[in-house]
Amino acid sequence: MSELLDALLADLKAEGDQLWSVVSGLDEEAWATPTPAPGWDISTQIGHLLWTDEVAAVAATDKEAWDALVLQAIADPEGFVDAGALEVGRMKPAALLARWGAAREGLGVALRAIPEGQKLPWFGPPMSPASMATARYMETWAHALDVYDTLGIEPQITDRIKHVAHLGVRTRNFAFSVHELEAPAEEFRIELTAPSGELWTWGPEDAAQRVTGSAYDFCLLVTQRRHRDDTDLVAVGEDAERWLGIAQAFAGPPGPGREPAGSGEGSA
Repeated sequence: MSELLDALLADLKAEGDQLWSVVSGLDEEAWATPTPAPGWDISTQIGHLLWTDEVAAVAATDKEAWDALVLQAIADPEGFVDAGALEVGRMKPAALLARWGAAREGLGVALRAIPEGQKLPWFGPPMSPASMATARYMETWAHALDVYDTLGIEPQITDRIKHVAHLGVRTRNFAFSVHELEAPAEEFRIELTAPSGELWTWGPEDAAQRVTGSAYDFCLLVTQRRHRDDTDLVAVGEDAERWLGIAQAFAGPPGPGREPAGSGEGSA
């Protein structure tokens, strides 16, 4: 098994464990607390994570069941994922936690069992096990932030967020495409300061279009958990500035993002 996948799954587990330690201590009333995503309470947030973990495991292990899910998604492309989260989120907290625990473990087993070089189908392009683990990390991290924001908890910020930053950089052209914009032909230079103080970089040093700033703020932006105006990110170049206004590391149609601080919250 690749060292990369092992490391990704270890980080995914650590992020999930952190969220688990918070929600497992909540009473039933707290699970019904609305989060910054309109219509989603804490139960829905956890329901979404467990539902997607289960679906990813199905994609990796059961072609017939996966094909049936794809047909459901085609029938309701805009609401399919949310419907799954809302349905599962109606479970009692204890049952929800038990099922999420099983889903987390099952996903790791399924991804490790995929033969080297083989990809699993997904709602977009097929994904390698490492890419799926990275995507699951990004979603776990982002939805955990919604829960922490709801409960007024300061999240533990670690260098594990490099997975989110890397995905945010890699999805630059996707962000342009979902907004029906032509992606820039040239590469950008991205320089982000990690929570540890390390400098993370992507792209050629002499690129004209550049983005610099905090890696944490960049991750908040590409997961649309903060408005561009509430980050310390600096863009040089018109294309780089445009990208920061539409950046989106998650699949699906354009997200509405969040409103600037003090003016209300947008959808997740």
